[in-house]
Amino acid sequence: MELKGETKLIRIFIGETDLISHIPVYEKIVQEARKMHLAGATVFKGIMSYGKTSRIHTANILRLSEDMPVVIEIVDDEQKIEKFLPILHDIFEEADCGGLITMEKAEIIKYSERPSKS
Repeated sequence: MELKGETKLIRIFIGETDLISHIPVYEKIVQEARKMHLAGATVFKGIMSYGKTSRIHTANILRLSEDMPVVIEIVDDEQKIEKFLPILHDIFEEADCGGLITMEKAEIIKYSERPSKS
């Protein structure tokens, strides 16, 4: 796949304990992005956050939290990202979880596969 120049980046902020059945929401999002052949998706686990309720989630051992923040970043051209947004909406509805989705312009400098080790 050739991907270069201006694209879109979506960032999805959720909790790591958000589930659909027994599947983490972040896993479902990455699986659906892969099914749509989006260029790439990465999940990051945060160490501290707060959201709409202002409740602090932290990895601090003195304040154990069972719902650490997770951020999923997905990048591809604008048309493919726009087609993916309704799927994200459906995932959020099915999971009945809170979260935040942002979108911004991104410029791809280089996008290539890892060379195979033969």
